[in-house]
Amino acid sequence: DLSRAQALGSEVSLQSKKPELASFPRVSMSTDQIQLGTAKFDARFPNTNQTKNCWQNYVDFHKCTKAKGEDFEPCQYFKKVYASLCPVAWVEEWDSQREEGTFAGKI
Repeated sequence: DLSRAQALGSEVSLQSKKPELASFPRVSMSTDQIQLGTAKFDARFPNTNQTKNCWQNYVDFHKCTKAKGEDFEPCQYFKKVYASLCPVAWVEEWDSQREEGTFAGKI
């Protein structure tokens, strides 16, 4: 039956129409808006413990600044690494221990 085929054809064509682009929200992905940082701890990867790396870079930064001074630019690498890896509470605790003279590391 031709009328039925035409009716089915119009239903199919209505169902297969793609939505208008204006109905989707647009997302701007400019590079100045993207901020990257260190990945957070993921329990699926327990063998990637960064504690020693954190500790060593903290100690290396303070050794470097003690030997070369606060303004020596290469020392800032160690600071960036420990600031990225170490929990803030640890750094605050180590800073207070250094001030009190009870820090366990050799600086």
